[in-house]
Amino acid sequence: MIVAQESINQYIPHRQPFIMIGSLVSVTAERFESEFFIEEDNVLVEDGCFTESGLLENIAQTCAASFGFLDREEVGEPKIGFIGAMTKVEVYELPPINSTIRTIVVPLHQLGNIYLVKGESFMEGRILLGCEMKIVVTQ
Repeated sequence: MIVAQESINQYIPHRQPFIMIGSLVSVTAERFESEFFIEEDNVLVEDGCFTESGLLENIAQTCAASFGFLDREEVGEPKIGFIGAMTKVEVYELPPINSTIRTIVVPLHQLGNIYLVKGESFMEGRILLGCEMKIVVTQ
């Protein structure tokens, strides 16, 4: 683990109750990986499961934290990012409360400050959701 849950807010602009990422497990320019434990009182839990919106937000926050981590290594301050678009969203399963998800994001292309990423969330080796996102990072 490279960024623990108690330090994650140094890399993302989100604050409780809308932090949907636990820790950064690994970050390279080619691959980001995070873990997140789903608690019962999470605002994006419905009927005992983390929602599709929660999984998508987890992928976006994995991007934000990872880009923030890389920025802090290079320029000292993380930049703010925004979701520009979501495509190819496929939902396979919703994780129940009290479970841990692992999210993997792979940056596919970059054009200036716009990144196309592929994100996937997993639980116990099973894919939960996959998508592509365009992330716009402030300059």
